[in-house]
Parts: sequence; structure tokens; C-alpha cells
Amino acid sequence: MNKQLIFKKRPIGMPEADTWELESNPIAEPGEGEVLIQHHYISLDPAMRGWMNDTKSYIPPVQIGEVMRSGSIGIVVKSNNHPKFEEGDVLTGWGGVQQYVVTNGENWYKVDTNLAPMPMYIGTLGMPGMTAYFGITEVGKIKEGDIVLVSGAAGAVGSIVGQIAKIKGCKVIGIAGGADKCKYLIDELGFDGAIDYKSENLATALKRECPKGIDVYFDNVGGEILDVALTRLRMHARIIICGAISQYNNKTAIKGPSNYLSLLVNRATMQGMVVMDYAKDYAKAAQEMGMWMMQGKLKSREDVYEGIENFHDTFKRLFTGDKKGKLVLKVKED
Repeated sequence: MNKQLIFKKRPIGMPEADTWELESNPIAEPGEGEVLIQHHYISLDPAMRGWMNDTKSYIPPVQIGEVMRSGSIGIVVKSNNHPKFEEGDVLTGWGGVQQYVVTNGENWYKVDTNLAPMPMYIGTLGMPGMTAYFGITEVGKIKEGDIVLVSGAAGAVGSIVGQIAKIKGCKVIGIAGGADKCKYLIDELGFDGAIDYKSENLATALKRECPKGIDVYFDNVGGEILDVALTRLRMHARIIICGAISQYNNKTAIKGPSNYLSLLVNRATMQGMVVMDYAKDYAKAAQEMGMWMMQGKLKSREDVYEGIENFHDTFKRLFTGDKKGKLVLKVKED
């Protein structure tokens, strides 16, 4: 049987457990030219919250009655004359929160688990890592000597953003929640400074850590943190809007920046980015990031939990901050 998490109702605010229903259905057979993949891990990402809203976005919303959308990785257990994939291949793609998926292979990619473990391919070498790489290099256009500020800095994307900026010769300040995460940023990831938004005044802390202002702000959080960051822009600063996790579960209107005129005064830019726009260059980015990892310059951290039955409790960690690095759920039963 295939355990599947079915999307049952559109949430208002933080999704409750009854947003989904766990069903057990017969495992489907692959048709001609298709493969059956047994999922080992699924990816939990803040973007999943946005996909539940019936609003216009960069990707259509998940429909009621569908398997909850997610990134995934698993092994081909049956191939029905597929032209590219055969039994035993490890594939990553958009398989959803379920234990098995049948696919024609479109938008699925073969990976080598001799080079890196499965969870890393839905983390640092997957969508979060690609988001960090292209967001900070292509949109942020970082250059040596830049002062870079990252929010959500201990998370899957932010932790990679900061490390890439350091590799490129930037001064990097991270914003995270709690003394433990701030210590992690400096002691383990090599950030130059950290701000604990839970215990510090943001404006005061930013003046302390970025006395000369900031050249690049990579925003994963939105809300008040984005607004305060706008007050510290240097001339021709670049702001990358990657996400706004502080706003995703709002029951009222999203809070936008009131200090936006700083963009005008400093001739700065604020640009949104969606990782799918860079899909043709994923392999190049993965190769460079893999090299940095082999050289010990880039650290990867996956926070792995087990059991598809525990999806809701694990999903909530995205918004409570009770995690470090990439949040992953193991769905294969041993």
C-alpha cells in the first residue's frame, strides 16, 4: 500500500492537522514509458504554505483532494520501458508527500548517492541550495568586499547563502532566532556576526553589526526585519526577495515595508527570485557547490525526522524555528 498525504482544506493561518488526511491506497502500476519510484525522503519547505492558498502565484496552488506537493527523492523499483531510467536509479523531483509515485520522468533527475547522501540532494544540492546559489550570485550580484545581511540565516537557504557570500570574499551578518542558532552561524558556518531577533532590538543590532550599512540583503523573512534592513542600505544596494516566512500564516493582510523610499534615496534595487527560472543551470551550480563541499568551504546540514504520520508535527518546525539547516522527512519504512 502507498501512504499518501491528501490535501483536504485550505488553511487560514497556521495549518492544523486536519488540513490533510493520511490515506493508504494501492500502489499504482507504471504504464508504458513510466517508472515507479519508492520515496525515501521528502523535502519540507516554507514555500509549501503558499502553495495551499488559492491565489495567483509563480506555481498553481495544490488542489483539494490532491497529494500534498513536495520535493522528493527515491529509488526506481519498476521501469516499464522508460527511455532514460531503470530499476535502481536514484531520482529526485516533485513526487509529493507519499511513499510511492508513478511518473513519466519529466522534471526528474538522476543523482549519484556515492557522491552525497540522499537528503543532501533535496537540500544543499537541491532546491534550497540552488535558490541560495542563484539568489546571491545572479540576483544579488555579490562581489568581494560586499557587506551581506541574511535573514533566516540558520535555515536551509540562508545558511548556504551566507557561506557562499563568505567564499566570494564578503562580510556576512546573519539574523536568526535564539542564541544557539547565532552561535551556530559564527562558530560552525563562519559568519562574521549574528543578530538574535528574538532578544535584540533589530535597529540597534544592525547598527552594531553593519555600521557602514549593507550592500546586499537576502530576505527570507519579510515583515519587520525587511523594513528595518531598508534603513541600512548603502548606495546601489541589492535586496533579494526570496521568501517572507513571517507573513505566510497571517490571518490579516501581509505587512509590507514602510521604509521603501530608501530604495530611491540609495538607488537600490529590490528583486524577487524563483529558483525554477534557473533550472537550465542547476548542474553547473551543483558542480561548483560540490567542489566547495569537497574543499571543506561549504557545510551542509540536514535535520531529518521519520514517519509520514509525523508530517504535521515536522512541518510546524518550519515556522516555530525548531530546526537547523534543511528540514527533511523520511517516509520509507524500514
